[in-house]
Amino acid sequence: MTHSEDILIVPVEGDLDVSCVGRVRALIDERVAVGCRRVILNMAQATYVDSLGMSLIFAESRQLREKGGLLSLVNVCDNVYRSLVICRLVDFIPVTGGGPKPPIPALDPSVRPEWHGTMRVDPARLSEARRRMKELLGRTELTADEVFDLTLAGGEALGNAVDHTCAEGVLLSVWVYPDRVVVEVTDCGEGFDPSDGDEEGAGDAGACASSSLERGRGIKLMRMLADSVEIGPKTSGEGTVVRLVKLITPMSRQGGELGSLAC
Repeated sequence: MTHSEDILIVPVEGDLDVSCVGRVRALIDERVAVGCRRVILNMAQATYVDSLGMSLIFAESRQLREKGGLLSLVNVCDNVYRSLVICRLVDFIPVTGGGPKPPIPALDPSVRPEWHGTMRVDPARLSEARRRMKELLGRTELTADEVFDLTLAGGEALGNAVDHTCAEGVLLSVWVYPDRVVVEVTDCGEGFDPSDGDEEGAGDAGACASSSLERGRGIKLMRMLADSVEIGPKTSGEGTVVRLVKLITPMSRQGGELGSLAC
């Protein structure tokens, strides 16, 4: 199990059936009760979901929706996906299959952003920065679920920048293009290797290893929540740039139009 302040990842160890539904439900309910609003079920080891498992997915998704949160399933095999389709759960629960994400098409350098905004981040007011980021993303054609996930991914990037680098020099930028939304978090620290904190490679003891492991988990969360994550040095001066990309899909546009009509 992996969790941050706002995100819980639950690895389903085997099929999601009567043998484990109670344990998974208790784990999710415990975290939701203390404020977690984003739950990801990792279905990599599941080849079957019975009726109790389907009921769990539906009930926990409804509970999170009512609290302004979101449940999604990742690494879903074909058989389980087919069952979810039959039960109509894919109509309102984000579901992704296993394997690597397809590469993001390169951005045409001649395409200019439709608009963008940049703000300096006060390390003592991270919640305000996250709120402002959510407001900016809400102006795009992304669906509410996509805004939710990209805000959480951006929040992880902000937390890493403040916690591991020069907290006073963090900038947050949102760039909106016709086919994608880009969130950038830049800092003026010494930079770091994005492979730092991989759980398989974090063998050093002490606080440094713990910090590296936490950072690695944050990066993994970002990769699950965004379509693309790039981490590299700034083009000038010291520091790191974390770039998160979310593609604008036909479903995104439909969601954006419905949201506009609802207003």
